[in-house]
Amino acid sequence: MQCPTHAFIFNATQCACNPGYLFNSSSTSCSLFAATGPAVELSSGVDYDPAIPFPEAIFSFDSIKKFTQSQAVFLEATLVLLLCWLGFCLLLRLSPLGSDGVSPWFRIRWWISRLDISFSTRHWLHDQKPLVKRKTELGGAFSIASWILFIGLFAALLYQTISKRSVEVHNVRAANAPDLASFLNDLEFNITTISSMSCAQLRGLGTVVTGNPIVMDRRAVPLSTFANYSCLNTTLGPTITIQCNNCRLIRDFTYITWQFVDLPNSPATAVGFQFNLTAKKHGDKKRLSFVSGTLKNASDFDDKPVTYRGVMPNILKFNLFPRIYRNLHDLKIIQPLFHEFLPGSYYGEVSQLQSSLRSSSEGLINTTLFINFLSSYIVEIDSQNILGPVSFLADLGGLYCISIVRI
Repeated sequence: MQCPTHAFIFNATQCACNPGYLFNSSSTSCSLFAATGPAVELSSGVDYDPAIPFPEAIFSFDSIKKFTQSQAVFLEATLVLLLCWLGFCLLLRLSPLGSDGVSPWFRIRWWISRLDISFSTRHWLHDQKPLVKRKTELGGAFSIASWILFIGLFAALLYQTISKRSVEVHNVRAANAPDLASFLNDLEFNITTISSMSCAQLRGLGTVVTGNPIVMDRRAVPLSTFANYSCLNTTLGPTITIQCNNCRLIRDFTYITWQFVDLPNSPATAVGFQFNLTAKKHGDKKRLSFVSGTLKNASDFDDKPVTYRGVMPNILKFNLFPRIYRNLHDLKIIQPLFHEFLPGSYYGEVSQLQSSLRSSSEGLINTTLFINFLSSYIVEIDSQNILGPVSFLADLGGLYCISIVRI
């Protein structure tokens, strides 16, 4: 029997991909699975309204920030314009005027003398009198230079006011039962076992265990009493979805376990896991918190391709802690965090995986979801303005004195 590249024969009639390789049914080939994006991505999904309501239709500050990541861009642009203007005035000063007094250079220098709006301003009232060209040309040049400096510094100050107008303050306080009971969130957990398996191989999903499994303080109840669950076949493998609407979190350790087993011509193997855990306030479709990621190697320190298979469970640990956003009308939302991944049985060598595929006792993938609700404390988040209108006007007056008066 001929197997595709990066595959091997584990019995007389079947082929299997090498550890870490995923079978592609459309091209009938095995390719190394490579995750795209960060290994774990975390977001609160909460944005803030600006302290000063600037019209977004006129000023799109998000697009501006893509090109101006700091005040240095404004200061550098101001310096370039200032040097270009002074260099232009110097070249005009050194250029010949001509004997007729109507040359272009003479007209430009005359209009520069008209621009003296900061130093010798009374020449506008004495146009019929002789002008002291050296003084008025110099005054016009430095008047425009001062306004270039003022506009550049004002743009830098405005950028600072917009981007750093407030800071986020976190306050941690002890939680009590009424506060925790008020956290009614919609939770949804999706996990895809990256493989060539299907939902027909799923077994054991339907029970949730709470408490500590080490001691006798544990309880097993049907999962349907807390959440809805389903399985969907996708191009990456079977995706399990566990969804709980308007649910109250269990203030204890929670375990949910399931297995994928061998079927004829479809062994239970996987090259990784892709998960997404989201939480949002019930009825609020705008804001949510989530954590997502892809797990494809045996540990956090070794990126060697492996294939998961065997009795030892693969444990995904998550922590949930409550947050109250005081600056968003006391929005109460659960923040999920990915704690760690404890890999179960896996194989990194072809000979080991071949031996496991021939053994019926290892014909499953055991996965456990562990959730810990950190209910001892509540994080309160609020915004504190650091740049008010008085401080902005004071800074603006200082810039005016520096750039206009002192030059």
